[in-house]
Amino acid sequence: MKLFNFPQDSADFDSEQLCSSPCSSSSSHDSTNSQDSSSSCSDLNGAPHTTLVPTNISALIFDIDNTLYTNAEYLDHQIDVQLQRFADLEGISFCQAEKRVADARAAFAAAHGGAKTSFALIMNSFGYSVEESIKWRSELIQPEEYLKKDEKLRRILEKLASRYKIISVTNNPVAIGWRNLKTIGIDDLFLDIVGLDTCFKSKPAREPFLKALEILCEPAEKCVSIGDRYDIDIATPLSLGMRGVLVDGSKELENLPFLW
Repeated sequence: MKLFNFPQDSADFDSEQLCSSPCSSSSSHDSTNSQDSSSSCSDLNGAPHTTLVPTNISALIFDIDNTLYTNAEYLDHQIDVQLQRFADLEGISFCQAEKRVADARAAFAAAHGGAKTSFALIMNSFGYSVEESIKWRSELIQPEEYLKKDEKLRRILEKLASRYKIISVTNNPVAIGWRNLKTIGIDDLFLDIVGLDTCFKSKPAREPFLKALEILCEPAEKCVSIGDRYDIDIATPLSLGMRGVLVDGSKELENLPFLW
């Protein structure tokens, strides 16, 4: 886990460094304290530990894929079904389609200092519109075949939802986003979803994040973007003045520093 724009800027945390028991400080939706405070607690080994917890956070903006669940097979499914549709339309094999996309990703990274981009933008570079990507994803992606309810995650999200406004920004269509959250069993905890068919722009564009701020009715400095890809989920929110948390799958969410 890596934190950005927190007291320990860009600090790395692991399960031995983060709190495992409730601390004395807490945050609420209407908190007006703009200072960061430190809270003492014990780490997983019972040793005293101090965590700097911002008290002026009002809202959390979650990515979904590989952030609110960890399922490599489902991630592969989402890409593979779109690659197959691309191959069918281009009259090429799946392997040829896969190579074209890999080459396009590599070219983008080379031209942008190693940065990553979304699959929708890669398809757009081949002449397929965002509307076409929305159609493919809506028709082909089947979260119910891969995901299941996650009671541990729900307990974590319930605690967060009791303190913060929660919304999701995803590069899937809104309907797929809701199906993901419903299948996991956490859909009722989210205020809304900003998807590919909301702004017809995919992350890392600014528009989806600006729309999320509009829905939340919160300034950027009171919001935290949480996701698994820095270039897609974190870089743009930071440029807008938000905080960021980079995670490696849902297993790290229990260690969010403002959870306790």
